[in-house]
This record gives sequence, C-alpha cells and structure tokens, in this order.
Amino acid sequence: MFAERLPRTAAAFLLMGTAAATLGAPASAAGLVPISLETVRSATRTMSDDSFEGRAPTTAGEEKTVAFIADQFRKAGLKPGNKGGWYQNVPLVENTATPSQMTIAGGSAPLTFDYRKDFVANTYQVQPRTELAGSELVFVGYGINAPERGWNDYAGLDVRGKTVVILVNDPDWQESGLEGRFGGKAMTYYGRWTYKYEEAARQGAAGALIVHQTEPAAYGWNVVQSSWTGAQYNMDDPKNHMDQSKLVGWLTEDAAQRLFAASGKDLTALAAAAKQPGFKAVPLGTKVSIRLDNQIKRQASRNVVGILPGAKRPNEYVIYTAHWDHLGRCDADPAGDDICNGAVDNASGTAGLIALAEAHEKAGAADRSIVFVAVTGEESGLLGSQYYAENPIYPLASTVGGINMDSLSLAGDARDFVAVGGGKSELDDYLGRALNGLTVKPEPSPQAGYYYRSDHFSLAKKGVPMLYAKLGNDLVNGGTAAGEAWQAKYRAERYHGPNDEFDPNWDWSGALHELQIYWQIGRDLATGSSWPNWNEGDEFRAIRDRSRSGAAAR
Repeated sequence: MFAERLPRTAAAFLLMGTAAATLGAPASAAGLVPISLETVRSATRTMSDDSFEGRAPTTAGEEKTVAFIADQFRKAGLKPGNKGGWYQNVPLVENTATPSQMTIAGGSAPLTFDYRKDFVANTYQVQPRTELAGSELVFVGYGINAPERGWNDYAGLDVRGKTVVILVNDPDWQESGLEGRFGGKAMTYYGRWTYKYEEAARQGAAGALIVHQTEPAAYGWNVVQSSWTGAQYNMDDPKNHMDQSKLVGWLTEDAAQRLFAASGKDLTALAAAAKQPGFKAVPLGTKVSIRLDNQIKRQASRNVVGILPGAKRPNEYVIYTAHWDHLGRCDADPAGDDICNGAVDNASGTAGLIALAEAHEKAGAADRSIVFVAVTGEESGLLGSQYYAENPIYPLASTVGGINMDSLSLAGDARDFVAVGGGKSELDDYLGRALNGLTVKPEPSPQAGYYYRSDHFSLAKKGVPMLYAKLGNDLVNGGTAAGEAWQAKYRAERYHGPNDEFDPNWDWSGALHELQIYWQIGRDLATGSSWPNWNEGDEFRAIRDRSRSGAAAR
C-alpha cells in the first residue's frame, strides 16, 4: 500500500502543481493539469461512509459502490467499457469458515490453540466441511521450490496428507542490500503468502500453516486477524478447487514456538537453518487436528470499466486500475464500530481513478484509448484484476501499459517519490519525465514485496508493463520523521481496521500531486507511439515479447 517518495528541488514546481490542481487552473508548460480536489475528496468521503458498510464484495455495500463508480464515470464523460455496459462480472465463491479449536498431539504435551488468538484458518476447497484428522506436521522452511535459483525446500519430501509449517518472506530477507539468491532484502513472489499456499497445494499437502512474524510479513497479527476472519472470497471453479489444500492458515509466533517446543524443536534455530542453501525439511513428530464448517455462497462481483476512446489508434490501450473493495464488517473497536471503511485503502485510490477519468476527458481524446478499471476482490487476493487479466475486455497484447493506484498519499506533499519495484520496466523513463527532472529514490521497504501485493501484479504476470509508484515520506511539512510517523501510525491504528475512516483534516496536496504525475504518464503513453517493455532479464519480459510478436503477426 504505502511506499515512499523523492527529493525535489523545485519548490515552485510543487506549489504551482498544488495550486493548479486545487483551483482548476489550466495546464502549465511543465505538463501539470487540473485535477479536481472536490472530485477526489467527495468520492473518497462517499465510498468510505458507513452506509457503504466497508464495500465487501457481493454485499449491499458492493451494490452501492459499483453503482456510484459507474455514475461517476458517466458524469466524467467516459463511455461504458464492456460492450456497452459498465460492468464485468467476476464469478466468486464466498466461504465463511467456523473453525474448531486446533489440537496438537504426539509431542511432550498436548496443545490446544484457539481461533483468532493463536491461529486463523480457512480453505479454498468448496465443500461444507473440511477436516485434518491427525495430519503429520512438517517444517519446510520457507516452502520454496525454485529450480532456477537452485532452491527446493521440498526436495526428497512427500507431504501428501501432511500439513506443512512455513516461514513468511524469502530466505535472505534480512540482508542489508539487494544481492542474494532471492534478491537480498527485496521480497520476491516466492516470499508472498499466496505463493506459499500455491506451492504447498502443488506438493499435495493437506494443510499449510504460515508462521506470522511482524517484520518479515510487514504487518502485525491484527491485520491477519481482520483479513482472514469472516467471509473469504475466491474465484468460482467448476471443480470446487479440490486440487487445493484442505486447510490454509496462519499461526502466531507464540503459538508456533509452543508447537516447536512440544515437538522437541527450536523454532529460532530451525528458522536460521532454513536460510541456508540445501536446507532439508524437518518432520516435527506431532500431528494436527482441526475441523472447518463452511458456509458457501456463489455470486458474481463486478469490475467497473469505462473507456475514453482514442482518436487515431483506438485499438491500442492505456489502462488505469484501482480496487474499490475493502473488508466490509470486521473486528469491532472498543467503541463497537465494526465497519472497516477503507477510506485510505482504497476509497482514495478509486476516487483518484474517477478524477483522472474526468481530467483526461477534459483534455480531449488522446491518440490511443484510455481504459479505467475499478476492480473487485483485491483484499481477497487480487481476484478482480486476475479475472480481467485472464478474461481481458481489451487485448493485453494491444495494451501499451498502465498505472495502478492503491491508497493515495494523505499525509501532505513530499519531496521524494518511489517506484515500487523500480528498475523492472521502461515505464521508469515515463515516470522520470513526469517528475520534471526530479530523482526517484530507491524503494525503502523492498522486503515487504509491495510490487506483488496489488492489482498491477495481475496484469504484469500476463506481460503488460505496469507502474506502481507513490510519493515518499520526506514531507514538505515535517520532513522524513513526520512522514515515517504518519505511516507508522496508519499501519498500527488504521490499516485494515475500523479506524480507516475519512478525515476532514487530511492534507490533500500529496494526493493531488500524485494524480498529476499519473495523468502525465498516462497522457504520454496515450499520445505516443512507443511500446514500453520490461527490462532485459525481468521475470515478465518473455511473456510480453511473445504477446507482442503475436500481435505483430496478426
């Protein structure tokens, strides 16, 4: 969600940009454009109101949200983006699991773990009950099988019917630099929880439990609690996802330490061993039992899609994305508020999408078409963007590139800017030009793996160059200390909780500045004729080359 930002020497540029955005002044020679403060602020306030009930997919809150976005797109001057309609249906299956206690047998003493306090658990399998009954526990380190990196935590291991215990992040996440088998401290996709469960299922594991530790996960247990309890969503599947593990979940670090101690093992020592090449999985000699009773509902959610058709090459596309969904109702705060409003995350980004649509329409049709997609299900694993990427309304081979917005900067303007996952594609050049010669700072928290945690990733996996870049923490008012304090407070007190509510005292200058930059990048892509690519050696380069060569052949 939040990254960082970049030093700027031209204070006049900053003030001019903010004034232009706020007052609706004409675009300047520097390429600044009028972004409506009222549009961004009003749309954020509306979508984060309690009446939207936290914008969970397939709820009454979704009905209000997608209708509001479609109406705002229409008012902004966009055309319906899906064959004359505003919506792309995304078939989902909703599962609300009621877990029993988790029991551990076979160790020095039996253990009982309590739901939410010690663990959270769910299942991707679509059936009324899933159960582990005396499933053998095996510690598989980081749970990575990466032959191209010479690493396989499952080597020589048969985990069919067993439950694997996994560490979050990559083996070299504590390195100080970016050198290492897994990119040093920069998280790769192998470090993400989504990958851990995918690989465990490929290996045939009956269950997969990730050990939560705040630093390598980049969020606290409270985030896991709020995100993994209540209704969970997945893509609907005619085979009911029966190829997945029966149970996926998380253990608190304390619960994991008790489990390892009862198994006659030391978690700290084994975690250190798991960082070394050639690590061999360790059977724990204990067995886990747990039952999930599941309430299942199948229902389509919706992406909202609008388009500004191009004037010269309408069959070439630039795309903006932002997710409209949040968590709905969640753990109540001490005052009893149980609505996770998601004002910053991501009513603000969706409001930015609306404001950008408005600004591009006022500037007139570009050469290429510009597509605006408000996607569903990001909080459940990027489901809406995944569905669009797998079922594109506009061909991905003809999609030039795009920008994703996940939480605008509401701490005020800053002197720095960060490209999350910078150095991956030629879109960095577009960003550099939009910054008017300012320097982009390196990503400050590469170990958090932000590039793999929002909707741009779904399109990137299909080869479309996607940019995820944000203002940083060196605030104009208060400097880096103030910016870091704002971020820390947000993560500790508001992120994925009921306190992420609209604040009338927010300083919108940073958000407006971000949107000006996003506008300029999109406009450059839409008025140019170039086809930016991933840099040589990037993981997404080969698929882009194949898709573009296929498009040229047609």
